[in-house]
Amino acid sequence: MKNIFLLASILAIFILSGCARPVGHTNVPMTTYDKDTEYNITPNENGFAITVFYSRYQFYPESDAVATACKSNLTAIAWEYSDKTGKKIEQINEQRIRISMGRNGLSGITSCQAYVTTKWLAKDYQDR
Repeated sequence: MKNIFLLASILAIFILSGCARPVGHTNVPMTTYDKDTEYNITPNENGFAITVFYSRYQFYPESDAVATACKSNLTAIAWEYSDKTGKKIEQINEQRIRISMGRNGLSGITSCQAYVTTKWLAKDYQDR
């Protein structure tokens, strides 16, 4: 009986350790963008910071596909926000995007959290 309890405890630990969630870069409330994406924009004096949380079900884990979709949504939301404010932003350098990945093996959900800060273009270039 003790062996069964010990085995069940060890199994539960392995199952719970297999569930991973991406490391959070910020702790801000999120807004829904689409069924797989949530985001937050935090304005600052030089531009704004944007955080995106993207997750979707995958039978076969393809972290690269999720990472690509996550970064794509991050840049799309940044440009949409820029258009809404009427100001242009500098090109987003992909190497500056901080990204964290996670996968829940039980549910098959692969997740990504991405964060980047953007800068408004100089006034000289806004008029072009």
